[in-house]
Amino acid sequence: MESGLLDLSDLEDKPEEERTPRALSRALAAQAVRMVTGWTPQDAAAAVIDGDGDQGIDAIAVIDGPDPHVFLVQAKWSKYGNAKSERSAVMELLAGLRLIDDENFTPFNFRGRPLAESAKTVMSSGPVPVTQVIVLMRAEPVTAGFLAAVEGGETEFNRHGPVLDNRIILSAEVWTSVREDMAPRPVDLEAELFPWFPITVPYESYQGVVQADQVADWAKNGYNLSHLNIRNPLGRTPINNEMIETLVDEPAHFWYFNNGVTILCESVERVQQSMRAPQSRPLRLTLKNASVVNGAQTVKSVAEALEADDDVASAQVGVRVIVTGKSVEFAKQATQATNRQNKVEYRDFIALDPVQASILEEMRAELGLDYSVRRGELEPEPDTGCSVVEAACALACAHPDSQYAARMATTLDVLWERGSQGIYDVLFRPQPGVYLLWNAVQVLRQVRRTLHDLKPRYEGRGAALADHGVYLLTHLVFQQLDTESIDEPDPRLDWAAQALAQVGDLVEGLLPTVVAVIDALYSDRSQIRSVCADVDRCREVTQKVLTGAEVESINVHNKYRRVPPTKRKRRPNAVSVIIDRGLLDEGAALTLLTPLAAEIEATRDWLAADARRARGTWVPHRSRPILWSADGQQYSPSGLIMRIWEEAGREKHPVAVQGTARWTVETGETLTDLAWRDLQDQ
Repeated sequence: MESGLLDLSDLEDKPEEERTPRALSRALAAQAVRMVTGWTPQDAAAAVIDGDGDQGIDAIAVIDGPDPHVFLVQAKWSKYGNAKSERSAVMELLAGLRLIDDENFTPFNFRGRPLAESAKTVMSSGPVPVTQVIVLMRAEPVTAGFLAAVEGGETEFNRHGPVLDNRIILSAEVWTSVREDMAPRPVDLEAELFPWFPITVPYESYQGVVQADQVADWAKNGYNLSHLNIRNPLGRTPINNEMIETLVDEPAHFWYFNNGVTILCESVERVQQSMRAPQSRPLRLTLKNASVVNGAQTVKSVAEALEADDDVASAQVGVRVIVTGKSVEFAKQATQATNRQNKVEYRDFIALDPVQASILEEMRAELGLDYSVRRGELEPEPDTGCSVVEAACALACAHPDSQYAARMATTLDVLWERGSQGIYDVLFRPQPGVYLLWNAVQVLRQVRRTLHDLKPRYEGRGAALADHGVYLLTHLVFQQLDTESIDEPDPRLDWAAQALAQVGDLVEGLLPTVVAVIDALYSDRSQIRSVCADVDRCREVTQKVLTGAEVESINVHNKYRRVPPTKRKRRPNAVSVIIDRGLLDEGAALTLLTPLAAEIEATRDWLAADARRARGTWVPHRSRPILWSADGQQYSPSGLIMRIWEEAGREKHPVAVQGTARWTVETGETLTDLAWRDLQDQ
């Protein structure tokens, strides 16, 4: 249900522990109304009467017209998924129905009274069906006694003909309906092509030119417009800026400089303006269930340019329309093929995998969390969800075989490889449960945090393992945790809470132990980075550590403990290291990190007002490598932090800041961490 639609005014003075469950119970009642009537969220919310004086009925939905029907809803919410099926609840609902049947509306509250009167009016128009809708947030079937109470009450009202029946809805059906509500809405587009030409076989298609103002109208559909695409628009990039500059400065040249837009649609309605010579006049198309599968960047840039300058409307954009009908496989093939012309990563193609769509839906429904799959989507804030990249890393570490932690130590690209030797199908076939996925992500994050705190205590090989052994150490942590119930439904996330309390001590003991094992097996001249990326060596190290191999870990701890240098060397510039070593691709997403409480307090509201303010993309430019999503301009990492502080009105702030430590990549590492990790073994 959309927020703000339910009347919660009577709950404002209630304590949080009472207000939230009651609000969720009302939302559940409204969702049940949608499920049985097909009403809009607004109409379903208006049917909710839950509160003092509801007479045992949480919602009354009255359908008038040629097929009248009355639905009386009772909802029982449980965040633990074990709502009770109590006979007393059935008795209360039946008592409320008797009041309606007797035209005794006075006992109902102000929301219920007019709906009860409307229900009686419809019921009196003839033998109108009335359905008791009982929705329970529980997975188990209702008890026999509860079902007997429901059916027993119907006997009283069905003496003179079958009028009253029931529908019992359990949590699985509720979540299915919620996932359907969250699925992308079909998009219909209007396009007028001229000049144009058709292709009729094997698939109906059209190619031609449209005006830029039409393309800008398409952009109003947001992410739904590119729901079949393997990635969303990537945000502001130098290429986008060039497109916008061309549109504003030389709109007549845009068609020559741009590859255009490819749209797939399920069906098309065409209107020709000439019967004898149709191609001499514009062709009007209505594209049903349309999706931009190539050119999402173009659509976004056209819309932004038109906002800046009305003259952009005259620019011409090349468009290709392919009508796929019901052929899902052909649509997938067309999407992949049209994206091979530009740089596309293996990760992009997994956006077409139904498993990822299912995980996204279940993350929202079961845990209320976001899950980003396509490149270009905003990465969820840590407490609101995770990306498929972070999830894949965590699942690889949690796997019993250490080879996956080793194989991704050098590059994460291996995570998306398919086939018998690939990692992707091992991690996502069969589909992992969302509790397993989220719990694994929490453990990986805690290991990262612990290593960040521990690293200053070490130098040499100890510090190298903290940098390059994140995945190996996380794998070892999983092997020492009790993971028997890691994937069980656990709305309170008790498993994660207990596990995270152990991670710190486990990592603190593992770090010196693993260094000692590596030294014992391969000598203290072996390269830590290479060991952590070698499948066979990782397996050998893992076996030695988990079988309790005797190592002098405390000596290693002292051996590699950091000693303040007599003369501190100046570190290389992180930006230069990243550019020189090719550690980030152009257009890689960056997210602002605000680690200090004072900074969070000063910037929270300003950042929340526009999600683009905390986002940027990487540009391989030595002095201004961050293209800020908020204004499309390039900044130095530190300069942008200072700009953000000024815009947010943070008056008391440091006069200098290490900007590269404030911007993170999709793995969660800062730019500083990324650079120093690569330099550690040089």
